[in-house]
Amino acid sequence: MKSATRRMINEQLPISESSPIKARFYDYAHFTYPWHFHAEYEIIYFKEGTGTSFIGNSMENFRDGDFILIGSNLPHYMKSDDIYHAADSNLRTKGTIIQFEQDFMQYSIRHYIQFTKIKKLLDDSQRGIYFPAGCSDKAIDLLENIPLESGMDQILSILQLFKEMSDISSKVILPPSEQMDQIHGNSRIDKILAYLNQHYTRHMDLNEISCLAAMSPASFCRFFKSKTGKTLKNYILDMRIGYACKLLSLDNMNISQISTECGFDTISHFNKSFKRNTGFTPTEYRRRMLAD
Repeated sequence: MKSATRRMINEQLPISESSPIKARFYDYAHFTYPWHFHAEYEIIYFKEGTGTSFIGNSMENFRDGDFILIGSNLPHYMKSDDIYHAADSNLRTKGTIIQFEQDFMQYSIRHYIQFTKIKKLLDDSQRGIYFPAGCSDKAIDLLENIPLESGMDQILSILQLFKEMSDISSKVILPPSEQMDQIHGNSRIDKILAYLNQHYTRHMDLNEISCLAAMSPASFCRFFKSKTGKTLKNYILDMRIGYACKLLSLDNMNISQISTECGFDTISHFNKSFKRNTGFTPTEYRRRMLAD
């Protein structure tokens, strides 16, 4: 897991206040996205497929019918069983992925007593929650219908899904991730990370960010490294690489355009940084992502 952690990607999702939910079906030969995290919550339903989920510090086998809830900024990746990677395999892994913004209905969830159980569900998801196959037919119906809905209907179904998930007694809350425990619950680092999340594609220097934290550059460097395990430079680089991965998977921009969009000064710097962080060149990564 050490090499996976070193190459962790901060994925940037096209989710905003005006479009707080992204729900889709997936149909892959096998899971390919590397070790990563993102600000949004995520639900993954494994309608068909077997493998291992890596969430925080935990490993859990998944099989047909299972689903998981992954909290905001919790590192994770899915690995299909070896049989799915065989050259002559005709197997597919299929299901639903639902992602919703970090602050989705947070005022109501945090303040209204009617949402108490949902609040606990989302709080517990910061460690990851595993739901075994057969735990709730109603939840599965919702998971299979939400990608087909839009607008208010989709929001109402998400709330119904939250309620159903919170009532499932067989769910398993995974052990805590030490790295995320260090990051969450600190208002200063939360403020800095939120700022970086908004501005990471433009040039930012150490003085700018240390002033935001009301710290000297040297003190800020020690503080930031202690909270995130990374230097400011590497943290921003990981965010840019994560965004690049997203754009490469969409196939509507060329490599040079993506390099500029993600904040790299030159395409050669982009190519070298991308290969170092992911193990692939941008062209190789796009080819692998679009192959499925």
